Amino acid sequence: MAISAEQVLKVVEPATEQVMAELPEAGAQEADEAIERAKAAFPAWRDISPGERAEILRSIAQKIRDNLEDMARIEARNVGKPIGDARGEVGMVADVFNYYAGAPERLLGDTIPVAGGVDVTFREPLGVVGLITPWNFPLPIASWKVAPALAAGNTIVLKPAELTPLSALELERLAVQAGLPEGVLNVVVGPGRVAGERMVEHPDVAKVAFTGSTAVGRRVGELASQSIKRVTLELGGKSANIVFADADLEKAAASAPIAVFGNAGQDCCARSRILVQRSVLDRFMEGLEEAVENMRVGDPLDESTEMGPLISANQRETVASYVDDDAPVAIRGQAPDGPGFWYPPTVLAPMSNDDRAAREEIFGPVACVIPFDDEADAIRIANDTIYGLSGSVWTENSARALRVARALETGTISVNSNTSVRVTTPFGGFKQSGMGRELGPHALDYYTELKNVFIATS
Repeated sequence: MAISAEQVLKVVEPATEQVMAELPEAGAQEADEAIERAKAAFPAWRDISPGERAEILRSIAQKIRDNLEDMARIEARNVGKPIGDARGEVGMVADVFNYYAGAPERLLGDTIPVAGGVDVTFREPLGVVGLITPWNFPLPIASWKVAPALAAGNTIVLKPAELTPLSALELERLAVQAGLPEGVLNVVVGPGRVAGERMVEHPDVAKVAFTGSTAVGRRVGELASQSIKRVTLELGGKSANIVFADADLEKAAASAPIAVFGNAGQDCCARSRILVQRSVLDRFMEGLEEAVENMRVGDPLDESTEMGPLISANQRETVASYVDDDAPVAIRGQAPDGPGFWYPPTVLAPMSNDDRAAREEIFGPVACVIPFDDEADAIRIANDTIYGLSGSVWTENSARALRVARALETGTISVNSNTSVRVTTPFGGFKQSGMGRELGPHALDYYTELKNVFIATS
């Protein structure tokens, strides 16, 4: 069947502004067809032996490792991320599938002492699950959802972001090559307002897992509530990077830029509010300036690149709107002139936590430095946000580190580090940063239903 111009999705390479692929654009009908395929495949996938399901997941992990360089280049070109980062992310995806390969044979229930019989619990798969993933980390975030969903015995309809669908299509292809039965994983490439909303509304979809903005997450929650669907939401963030006077200032300043400007700041975990104790603010800013000015911004396929372009012209325009002529620009790094959707790493200082750039998720390479006076002040400022996804605490005082970590209204916290994600540990947010958890053993709870069975023996 011929495809009209209106049905073609053009995938643009952010570093060149050139079209790198043209794909048929899916709508509601294609979403329905994918859901029907997943529904038909569910009984056989649910009933497959745990050991066989585990072996398929291990095979998928190996296929990804075997194709790591090709997948990394797809991701680097399609998203605009540095090739070194892309390689690390694809390697992590293989680790995710390998980790959840251990789950099918360990989805254990309980026996509960009761009068008159035996009571047991089972972890049952939900059925068809709809997964909606973002454009900033397309392949890793897809794996965080796909792998535990498959391990638990569900079938899947995966809708990647329209801007970055290529690695999801490659994942589907490799999964089938690895032995995943046809229909178990179905990728639908289309706009969220059409294909995505149809998935959320469809009566045969038992659960939706969404990663994206808080605004769209609200819409997903509203639509899912009509049929009481299970929902996992991983949404926005405005994370705090808290630096106390007794911290290793050299290390904190040197690592702060990549904690904001990694992936060109397009990261819900970006520590874009840098809170620095007032007594060491000048010393910290000296180290920060050196680190920002030394950041290498350029071609994603260049091995030396540390930051690439933004995803689109619209995103660049949005980011620029936070840095107007009156903005207190303290540090500005370098960026190519074009073509490409470039924006230089930028630090605004000093800022108040009430400023727009300090309150809203910019999703670009802009950091706000906010001074604080003491521990109580730091906690107050850090928690004064609608978000609560990630954050860091820098101090050599272990008691303070634990006090502050416990006081922060945040789902994932690092001490003397800016990392947020590990395959084996739970990831998710407080407040309007979302609900539910991904990764680690906890993710399986969100892809299963708990069934209780009483067996009378009297």
